Amino acid sequence: MDGGLVVRLVVNGEAVEVDVAPTTRLVDVLRDRLGLTGAKDACGRGDCGACTVLVGDRAVLACLTLAARVAEPVRTVEGIAAEAADLRRAFADRGGLQCGYCTPGLIVRCHEMLEAAESGAGAGPGGEAAARAGLSGNFCRCTGYRGVIAALLETPTR
Repeated sequence: MDGGLVVRLVVNGEAVEVDVAPTTRLVDVLRDRLGLTGAKDACGRGDCGACTVLVGDRAVLACLTLAARVAEPVRTVEGIAAEAADLRRAFADRGGLQCGYCTPGLIVRCHEMLEAAESGAGAGPGGEAAARAGLSGNFCRCTGYRGVIAALLETPTR
């Protein structure tokens, strides 16, 4: 028993129970307990977006989210891999990735914007300015975002 608190989560469609301390972050549960290493704990302060995952239908920073507070299903980059195949291909074709460290968080954030456009719940990526605004919480040192923006804007919604 790690922390005396049993948390029940649905992660990528699978129900899991983990014993955690009340202060255990979602990123630590995903990486250390469930072996889902796509979400990166890069800054630990919510500044970079490398730990972005979907909770329900919204992107959240897993380094700032307490696992015990998560009530909706969690989807990680591993969990959206199949449905984001066109987006991932566009990232590769347009140079939206280089070192790859921030790529999972960017893919998740872009996927969220595309899902919002598909459902009518949001404007989606819109034009370049809207896409940049939507990605403002994700930091990338390598790409300059040009390829990321192109990939997002060129990925068709269903």
